[in-house]
Order: sequence, then C-alpha cells, then structure tokens
Amino acid sequence: MKLDTLLTHVGLHPDENDGILNPPVYHASTVLFKDLDAFEQKRAVKVTYGRNGTPTTFALEEAFTALEGGAGTVLVPSGLAAITTALLAFAGSGSHVLLSDSVYGPTRRVATRFLSRFRIECEFYDPRLGRDIERLLRANTALVFIESPGSWTFEVQDTPAISAAARSAGVRVVADNTWGAGLLHKPLALGVDAVVHAGTKYVSGHADVMAGAVIGNEETFPLVKRCWQDQGHTLGPDDAYLTLRGLRTLGVRLPRHQENGLHLAHWLRSRPEVSQVMHPALPEDPGHPIWKRDFTGACGLFGFVMDCPSRDALRAFLNGLELFGLGDSWGGYESLLVPTHPERLRTATQWAVKGQCMRVHAGLEDPDDLVADLERGFQRMREFTLTG
Repeated sequence: MKLDTLLTHVGLHPDENDGILNPPVYHASTVLFKDLDAFEQKRAVKVTYGRNGTPTTFALEEAFTALEGGAGTVLVPSGLAAITTALLAFAGSGSHVLLSDSVYGPTRRVATRFLSRFRIECEFYDPRLGRDIERLLRANTALVFIESPGSWTFEVQDTPAISAAARSAGVRVVADNTWGAGLLHKPLALGVDAVVHAGTKYVSGHADVMAGAVIGNEETFPLVKRCWQDQGHTLGPDDAYLTLRGLRTLGVRLPRHQENGLHLAHWLRSRPEVSQVMHPALPEDPGHPIWKRDFTGACGLFGFVMDCPSRDALRAFLNGLELFGLGDSWGGYESLLVPTHPERLRTATQWAVKGQCMRVHAGLEDPDDLVADLERGFQRMREFTLTG
C-alpha cells in the first residue's frame, strides 16, 4: 500500500469490534479469565493486563510499525519516555553512548543527568560528522543516537553513513524521527536499528496529547520490548485513541505544514532583520543535499536568526503576536514561535552565530495572515529600538 492508503486503513479491525470502524477505547487494568486453566495459560493470549496493552493500544502499535516499516512498537507516555526507553534498551553500566550535539534539550538532560547515574558515559558529536563518526567509536560504545534535523539548529545528519560505520563496529543506532513524522523520512530503511517518536507532535496533530513510541527492527524489538516491560510504561487509552485518530489525517496535514513553513522561510529570508534561515528544504541550507536524498518532504518546523538588540526588543516582537503562540512543543494545528539559545547547550561544537535564534512552527493558518502577524512584530521591534 502507498502511505496515504496505509494511514487510512492500518490498525482497523471492524470485524473484531461488531463492525465498528474505529477501535473502541478500552479502559482496563484487570482482565478476568474464565477459569484456572485459562488464567495459567494467559501468556498464550494477547490481552492479559491493562499495562500490557489493549485493542486500543494494539491498533496504534500496528500503525506505527507499518508506518516505519519495523518489526514492532511499544507505546509510552511521552516522546521523552520513548527516548529514555530506547537509550536504556541498548546501553548498560560501563558503556559509551554517542549523541548528536544538536539533540532535543531533554535528550541531553537524560544523557548527562540520568544515564550518568548508571555509569553510562555519554559523549556528544558534531551532527555533520557522517561516516567519520567511526573515529569516536570505542570498544564499549553501545549506541549512536541521531536526531535529524536537530531540534533548534536543524542540521541534517548522514544517517546511512553513520549507520554503516556503527554497524561495522557492532554498535546500535537509534534515530529520533519526530520531525519526519514517520511519513517524510524512513530511518529503519536507511540502516538504523530503532526509531523513536514524540506522538505528541505531528502524529496526534492537535496539541492535546502526550504520547511516545519506540519502533524496532526484527533484531532489536525484543530488547526494546523487554526494557519497556521492565520500566512499567504504558500509554493511556484516551491518548492512544486520539493519537490514532490524528494519524489518519497525517498525510493531508503535513503537506500544508510544509507549504506554510516554506512560505514563511522564503519570506523571512528576505527580511533585513533576519541574518539566517535554518530550513533544510532551502537550497542554500548546508544540509539540503542530504535532506533531498533522504527525505520526501518537510514539516512546518524550522529556525531563523534575527538581529535583536535587547530582551525588551524581543518582548516587543513577541508579545503582540496574535497568531503565533509562545509555548513549547510543535506539530499541532497552531503556529508557534519561541526564542532558543543553542549556545547554552553545545559541548562538542560551538554555536557562534550572532543574533537571536528563533524556532518557528508553521501551523495550518493562512500563510498570508502568518506573514502579516510577523511583519507587525518586526515593526514593533523596530519602533521600540528607535524610541527606546
């Protein structure tokens, strides 16, 4: 099946639900068995206890697995929980983990603050390293963690080259594919061993769900599932239902996000206040050749750098915006704009770009209205700068 058809039909089993199209929401902890024999043989059946899954969560697992081309999926309560589960599935005490220097801030926190408690050494690498990452691999390296593009600075990584180098050394590779949403990018097909998703973002798509997923291949999924079971993770049935419902329209939402994002990126590129636009779909972006090779499109998330003389000027720019919300997350129907500070996080590389970094999420509004809102923001910033 082609992707749009898959999104529409995967995980639907109306014959198992009295002909009802969408899987019902099962609120469950205890599952009863008819007699002692059935109870003692419960490992032979699929539904055994609420934490282990219900038909609601099984449908979403099936959808993620099909979307990514994996062997199986586990669901967790957030994208960060998915990242933590994947890291712990492959790294143990005394091992060494490599993570891109452009990763999501909480991923860095998990590595430096949480994994260190288990004597797992985490090292950050230049996201543009490619196959040369082999120079950083050690005898005890257990894992390479890829996030492409990076959360704030949008470097595109050479996933096939990194995966090939790691595989030669017997090292696992995990990719955060939240930006690609499982639709625009296929890391498992490019050689990685497992993929993580914040279903909170584009898959659910409506800014009202917390959800995460880890998808493994034939070799790694048993390790992922064991770690998931040992941690006691589960995803609530309502969140599973809403994520599955959002997934059905992913194929029609993402092109609009891409269209609006590129419209804004091109407009921002022409602004005198903007010194750099960080969007891999732009031909001048350093990551564009790899993006064009490995991705089939873009979402609505990108960044830019603007000349902003002070925090008060930034406040004047942001506080009057009517269509861009000032808040964390992305992937919903609404547009967002937040200031970022990559220089505060980098350790393997230096972020030496001058100016205020901004992260944009282009929602589903009319792009001309979004441009007008930003234009008024730049005007307020200019007026504040002139008048003090």
